[in-house]
Amino acid sequence: MSKKGLLLCVCQGTCPSFQEMNVFEVLNSLRRENIFEWVGLHPQLCADDGDKYLRDMLRGCEIDELYVAGCDPTMQRKMYRDAFEDAGFARDKHIGVEIRNMNTQQAVDAIKKAVSEREHA
Repeated sequence: MSKKGLLLCVCQGTCPSFQEMNVFEVLNSLRRENIFEWVGLHPQLCADDGDKYLRDMLRGCEIDELYVAGCDPTMQRKMYRDAFEDAGFARDKHIGVEIRNMNTQQAVDAIKKAVSEREHA
């Protein structure tokens, strides 16, 4: 079984598309189910400090897959490309999950679905 990490990115916590979601309960729910080796939260991974965070974290991280729940997965691939390259993290190990405009349970379900689809691919 692959080792998975999960980061939630919440557009500074001020974006209206995250107002119906309790991000801490999303993380706690998935953490309690032991789906991921670890879970984390970042306010804005697309900012310069987000790139630094990803680079620093991934350099010493022993995971097979990094799930990032936040905005559109296509945008994520473009925004995190340099950080992944700098950290030596293969881009195909990144799985983006869009959770904008969801409530807490919908976000949990979307992340679980992404894991399930990846495991059965």
